[in-house]
Amino acid sequence: MAATPQSDVHAPYGPLPDGGTVRPITRWGTPVMHRPQARVTVFDDALRRLAADMVATMYAADGVGLAACQIGEDVAMFVFDCPDAAGERWVGVVCNPEVEVPEGRERRLDDDDEGCLSFPGAFVECARPDYATVRGQGLDGEPVEFSGDGLLARCLQHETDHTLGTVFGDRLPARARKKLQKLHDKAADDYPTTWPA
Repeated sequence: MAATPQSDVHAPYGPLPDGGTVRPITRWGTPVMHRPQARVTVFDDALRRLAADMVATMYAADGVGLAACQIGEDVAMFVFDCPDAAGERWVGVVCNPEVEVPEGRERRLDDDDEGCLSFPGAFVECARPDYATVRGQGLDGEPVEFSGDGLLARCLQHETDHTLGTVFGDRLPARARKKLQKLHDKAADDYPTTWPA
């Protein structure tokens, strides 16, 4: 995704923390990826440093979102820098996220491709609601809320799933999961265990 001028970035709760260190991305199969993450109860400099590392790692990996478990930390938090359906870019940090999606007549599914930095090099269709709202807390413990459609809706759902110990492969039927595994295996040489550090 091409960089958008900074003035076109929607950051309702302030910019993403910077100055972080790029870390290797934790892969599916690692226990921390498959269990609910510990809720954030202390909002301090250590949490801010962790968020800065997550942001640096997300950008180094060309991702649009990253959860703490994806750098091996058992913390219910994610960061994102992601466009919505209109191409408007949104950035934020969410601790202890809870996602809400439309139900009943309002619910429409989007079956676009989805991938995961913790299972790199592979994308398959994954049906998700086409609109999502996430509520949680920011780095100072303040309430935050983000809503959107398009890739942003998918990102908010995907990253919240990570904080609950769910990877998007868990949502796939067997055939799609098999295809995802083949694509991942084919690209494995491009993503060493130290990637993207």
